[in-house]
Amino acid sequence: MTERSFSNHRAAALALLNGTSRLSRKAGQFLGQLAVDSTPMSEAQADWLAKLLDRAGLPPMAEGGAK
Repeated sequence: MTERSFSNHRAAALALLNGTSRLSRKAGQFLGQLAVDSTPMSEAQADWLAKLLDRAGLPPMAEGGAK
């Protein structure tokens, strides 16, 4: 079975916030900002989001979805 990827960072952030994985306060603030701000992510932000998704067992961002 193929995992579906997140097409935008807002959907990925909301999935993490609504999930059951433990998040630090800093991660929660970061995800909250991603959920409301449509500004493209920096490379560092995209890397952090990818790590959070991986740790939570969620699918990754779609190719080009971080822009």
